[in-house]
Amino acid sequence: MTDIRAHLRYLPIAPQKVRLVVDLVRGRPVNEAMELLRFETRRPAGPLRKLLASAIANAEENFGISRDDLYIAKIYADEAPTRKWRRFGARGRFKPILRRSSHVTVVLRERES
Repeated sequence: MTDIRAHLRYLPIAPQKVRLVVDLVRGRPVNEAMELLRFETRRPAGPLRKLLASAIANAEENFGISRDDLYIAKIYADEAPTRKWRRFGARGRFKPILRRSSHVTVVLRERES
């Protein structure tokens, strides 16, 4: 049994927000997950849909596996580098802004029949 992987790196959305959408599709068949992401209104859904489409294409091209036999075995969002910005506040104070980003990994497997 082979694992088909795809990575999305430096997605400029906080991992906490990405995990809310990632949790919806974990363990589902890929066709069902693609439809779910298509109608999901949260911002990470678009990039995650492209990532899943890339993983499906990897499976079909490199391993010759039909998309109907695939399911999402693992999908997770890790923390990527945080960009630190600054805004100046009242009385000469310093207000830091943390722009968080995330790395997303998806692992597909073939369902046993």
